[in-house]
Amino acid sequence: MNPLLSLWSTLTPRRRFAVIGASLAMFVTVLALGRLAATPDMALLYSGLDPARSGEVVAALESRNVAYNVRGQAIMVDATQRDSLRMELAAEGLPAQAGAGYELLDSLSGFGTTAQMFDAAWGRAIEGELARTILANPSFRAARVHIARPESQAFGAKPIPTASVVVTSLAGLTSQAEARALRHLVAAAVPNLLPDGVEVIDSVSGLVPLDEAGPTQASAESRADAIRANVERLLAARVGTGKAVVQVAIELETQAEQITERVLDPQGRVALTTESTSKSGSDSGAGGAVTVASNLPEGGGQGGTKSETAESNERTSFDVSETQRAITRVPGDIRRMTLAVLVDGTRTVAEDGTETWQPRSDEELATLQELVTAAVGINSDRGDVLTLKTLEFSPPAELGTLATASSGLLSGSIDLMTLVKLALLALVATLLGLFVLRPALAGRTAAEPLALPDVAPRP
Repeated sequence: MNPLLSLWSTLTPRRRFAVIGASLAMFVTVLALGRLAATPDMALLYSGLDPARSGEVVAALESRNVAYNVRGQAIMVDATQRDSLRMELAAEGLPAQAGAGYELLDSLSGFGTTAQMFDAAWGRAIEGELARTILANPSFRAARVHIARPESQAFGAKPIPTASVVVTSLAGLTSQAEARALRHLVAAAVPNLLPDGVEVIDSVSGLVPLDEAGPTQASAESRADAIRANVERLLAARVGTGKAVVQVAIELETQAEQITERVLDPQGRVALTTESTSKSGSDSGAGGAVTVASNLPEGGGQGGTKSETAESNERTSFDVSETQRAITRVPGDIRRMTLAVLVDGTRTVAEDGTETWQPRSDEELATLQELVTAAVGINSDRGDVLTLKTLEFSPPAELGTLATASSGLLSGSIDLMTLVKLALLALVATLLGLFVLRPALAGRTAAEPLALPDVAPRP
């Protein structure tokens, strides 16, 4: 203690203030860094919950003495406890799913429950279960389903129900494919409900219109994707991966059509039946007219005339040759298909390191075009077109360095952020000691040099 007091007494007032300020700054810095190091890293637990569900989650966290932070609609907890807390809260049914489902029917007893009460509870249960099914898709954050069932009349037509779905998509907007899936999901769960009777409303963009192309357009896209993948795989075996770009456009039939064709060939006659008849007879003339010869005694003259007849007929029935053909075109058949194939050329590197690009030969392009034609089934009769060209591809931009697995000290369970905070704390302490305290303490020697003892002169 005495050396410190003696050292303090030798300092000038200016240096004393510098030492006090440096000590306070070091203390505050160490305290702030220590608090920062002790504060856990907060991670998102749940977000987008309604106030009632958020209150239930917060109450469950407080009962467990878990530190949390609420930022708007987001509930933040310690990153190391987030996954375990989610499983524990899920075991307790938290956060509660929006809307009630079939559990509404559990409260209905056989006594005192009218048909109207059961129908109302059944409708609410269907709406709640549909909302839960929609929320099971990670693309949606919130969903509500409303089903309208008109009252049936005794002698009227069967009423057709309608429905509406209100969703909030995480992507911001609900796509046509998602809206189509929602329509078919709700229509399949409600009897007599058609997909066209389901309206999908996005919380941001409003009403999502019906896709006029419908499943036909989706089928065309799926077929185009399959053909594109097959052609790219075929070309990659020759030109290499990523050196061929294929675009496919398919036009499908959208209407049903039946064509009946009848062709008559007059030259191609066919004999159906043949009938032949023959007839023969004779006539002696004994009972004919009275003549002189007939009055002569027997044997005295000619006894009369005799005639014989023969007749033959043949009738053949012919039919004209004809050809009948019926052609049925149903929605989904390919009406026309076009392909555009772009192939990169060949690159050669000279001895001096220069790289040159050369287009592929016409013979190779003809071979590739023949292979693609056979692979996709190009039909020129229906107007299919295949265009195959070779052009130079632009080199892809460098996206970054290859990520490698860490090894050594940081590959274990040590938190990287904790190490960074501790290193920063040590750096600040070292800088304060070197550039503040050390010059202040060293100033004493420069200000007050030690006096040398007197030395007697030599005789």
